[in-house]
Amino acid sequence: MRKYLVKHLVFILFALISSVVVIYGDFKSHTFDPDKLPALLRFYQNFVLKSKDWRLTFRGPIKPPLPVVIVAIDNKSIKKIGRWPWSREITASLIRGMAEYGATVVALDIVFSETQNPAADRVLAESIASSGNVIEGYFFREEPHPVDPEVKAQIRSSRISQIRTDSGVTSVPLTEYVNPDANIALIGRGAIAHGYYNALFDADGLFRRLPLLLLYDGDVYPSLMLQALQQFTHETVRVHINTAGIRTIQLGNNSIPSNQKGELYLNYYGSSNNDGKITTYSAVDIIDKILPANELKGKMVFVGPTEEGIYDLRPTPFDAIRPGVEIHATAAANILEQRALIHNSRTDSIDNVLMFLLPFVLALLLGIMPNATMGIVSASGLSMLYLVVNYQLFTRYFLDLSLWSPLVAFAFTTVSSEIYRSLVVDRKGRYLKKAFSSYVSADLVARIIKNPESLTLGGEKREISILFSDIRGFTTLSEKLSPEELVLMLNEYLNPMTRIVLEEKGTLDKYIGDAVMALYNAPLDVAGHADHACRSALKMIAILDELNRTFVRRGLQAIDIGIGINTGDAVVGNMGASMRFDYTAIGDNVNLASRLEGLNKLYGTHIIVSESTKLQAGSDLPFREIDFVAVKGKQVPIPIYELMVGDAGEIRGRVFGDALRLYRNSEFAAAVQLFEDVYSQTHDHVSSLYIERCREFIESPPVEGWDGVYVAKMK
Repeated sequence: MRKYLVKHLVFILFALISSVVVIYGDFKSHTFDPDKLPALLRFYQNFVLKSKDWRLTFRGPIKPPLPVVIVAIDNKSIKKIGRWPWSREITASLIRGMAEYGATVVALDIVFSETQNPAADRVLAESIASSGNVIEGYFFREEPHPVDPEVKAQIRSSRISQIRTDSGVTSVPLTEYVNPDANIALIGRGAIAHGYYNALFDADGLFRRLPLLLLYDGDVYPSLMLQALQQFTHETVRVHINTAGIRTIQLGNNSIPSNQKGELYLNYYGSSNNDGKITTYSAVDIIDKILPANELKGKMVFVGPTEEGIYDLRPTPFDAIRPGVEIHATAAANILEQRALIHNSRTDSIDNVLMFLLPFVLALLLGIMPNATMGIVSASGLSMLYLVVNYQLFTRYFLDLSLWSPLVAFAFTTVSSEIYRSLVVDRKGRYLKKAFSSYVSADLVARIIKNPESLTLGGEKREISILFSDIRGFTTLSEKLSPEELVLMLNEYLNPMTRIVLEEKGTLDKYIGDAVMALYNAPLDVAGHADHACRSALKMIAILDELNRTFVRRGLQAIDIGIGINTGDAVVGNMGASMRFDYTAIGDNVNLASRLEGLNKLYGTHIIVSESTKLQAGSDLPFREIDFVAVKGKQVPIPIYELMVGDAGEIRGRVFGDALRLYRNSEFAAAVQLFEDVYSQTHDHVSSLYIERCREFIESPPVEGWDGVYVAKMK
């Protein structure tokens, strides 16, 4: 009896320690600067965020409410009207068109902070004033800069006026900004209100929340979305502040479920490409008046760019890239139908109670289980019950409770209790590490030890960046060297290349003769994986120069390599036969990365990446678009980019880009002159290809409707 009681007390102690550790980890990860967090806490924080997203994915898309719509400056509009920003006369016709179609409120997720010319500015200002339904957007900057007093007065007229503070409140707990970047005074005069469109992203870079209120010059200001709701509902926003922060934000009789910082957690309706997309109209259709009459009657309209080239794109739990205007429209729709997620002090308190109560219940269950197997079954059953209840509270009552943290406490309690029960787990872990560390990555070994059943065939779909590199002319090189020399040379090449992959948080998938295949963002999440892949490629080219100098000094032949990188979804996991399998990735995006590597032979380049990689990589990297190509084995053409190395980047980038635009506009005579300028100064092989193409098209013009696609016949 005494032994039985001691076991229970030890298990309960483990549960208490686990709860305290998890709560402390949550506190640290939410209150400290993410960049200063230890790697483990940063990984934990990102995993907690991702685990909440699983509920949205599992729930699937739902229909957004009809009163909230988007008028998009989209690809269709850009193609017909021209590149953004448009002339303000055109924007004025869009403003008038929305009023004619009956829009109740128009919220502009764009800003006109500079003068175009007096006439154009006046036309836009008049259209805004005559429409009488326009809320103008602006955004706050952290950098100080001069602000026109009239512009400042216009913004100040839209500040929150109904604020109640409890006794003891000495400051407003909101993010404070130094200066706004707003519309010029002339354009701002006709607006019925002004609202900022700043947004917030979490530690993993995804946008899950929106700041409803911000502080500027001692006053509290509402977001563009909140202003739109005030005008649409004809209700006034009232704010109650206590010593803990924002207590309530009221819109008329309805309470908006913000947290203490005045932030709204978004309940996304779905992807931009499925039934969860906010109803969207193309701006050009309104300008051209081809929509049915009164199509926008009674609607709250958000206007903003959605064309990818304008780069107002944000990653969300549903989409890797999503137009920023959709975030504001989603928030408005959430509040209108009272579907916004509740994530505040109440949910934090519920989380803390559950993180003490549930591990305590689990410890009692583990104490009465006869063995480790039954203990794990009990822990799994309680975990599944919690997941079901958590999901129901999320979908029915929109409570944004922690999904992963209690499960971590469960895991700590279970593991520590079972270690106390038996040391078999420790011996098994050492055996697995010894057995597998010789041929799989260290990260994967750790994952196998935690989850041995993962050693079954199968995989998961996830976004990754895939890098292929290959030595040029390796067959010819191998014929000139003895087998011993060849192996030595290959090992001297592969060692630093592998080290670069690991330094940049990649996983070495395999060697294919002289080729290297590496994965980024698998098996573990890596923030900015496309950027890591690109920087790996640049380091590989740099280290190759050092290797070649060594090879030449030893009388060996210098080598050259080509690298292809693509970012996209692939199936990753253990694959093969039941008696032998390997962790790898398969799918079209893997094949595309291989094809891009092969295209370096055609273009005389070192590194070619896909558009998806370029969009997610660092903005400071020197990319240039080199072609619009249908790679071998694919029907749909894609733009491809060179990640440039070496000097002369300005002329290879800017002048080449001008020449490429002329080429695609079928202005071959003008294009060939620019390509020749680039080639004469840089000996750029890509330019020489285009010179040849231009001359062929000058002699034999392409067919009408030619889209500039080049069909690659080589792998």
